[in-house]
Amino acid sequence: MRAEVHPKGVEIVTVCLEVTGAETARPYIEAAHPEHPSLIDVAHEMDSKFGVVNIPNGVWIDENGMIVRPAEPASSGAPVAQRRTRGPVTNDPRLAKLDELVATRISTDRDRYSAAIRDWAEKGAASEYVLSPDEVIARSIPRPAEVAEAAAHFELAEHLWRQGARDAALAQFRQAHRLQPDNWTYKRQAWSLVSAETDGDNPMARFQQWPKLGHEDEWPFESDWLRDVEKLGPGQYYPQSW
Repeated sequence: MRAEVHPKGVEIVTVCLEVTGAETARPYIEAAHPEHPSLIDVAHEMDSKFGVVNIPNGVWIDENGMIVRPAEPASSGAPVAQRRTRGPVTNDPRLAKLDELVATRISTDRDRYSAAIRDWAEKGAASEYVLSPDEVIARSIPRPAEVAEAAAHFELAEHLWRQGARDAALAQFRQAHRLQPDNWTYKRQAWSLVSAETDGDNPMARFQQWPKLGHEDEWPFESDWLRDVEKLGPGQYYPQSW
């Protein structure tokens, strides 16, 4: 993708949202061999400043620094199901449920999104996919008091986790989840921290964001990825904005 659009003036920048920093993200970035800038957002600034509530999300910013498409599902890589099969083989029966949820709840129009970026690179401000300032504001996620409060709890949770105050951090994560339940980045970050902590020998543990088999009583959250996605209707995990 970058090879096509970069000569026409579009730079792709990827941002990893990860509280534990660059060393956690480094193996995955290096394995991808990116040719574009790859940044690490340890404070989840993308959430608070751009309204990112899930990954992958994309934000289009023009040459004048103006947002011309706010945060939205932005997948152009391999389908989720294909990516999951690259992980280690496991006998966890819940993976059958994962396959079902991926098939019925998660859908992304990868081809259309890629085509939209190419159109923007070709036509600039004249692209049909570029939104007016009023449309950008209308599509942006509002920030009522509870969302702002959720951000404050999440920021405190990040700080406490980095300080080693695990239990206090988990309490703040839970509060952020309750206040903004549709913010998947808040939930997935917290879930991944605990998943990696309880299954450290499994390099894919942080991506399996639910209780380890046989350790369900140790899970410190009211929900997990499997249970929350199961509650959704078709297409609600990555709502399209076309």
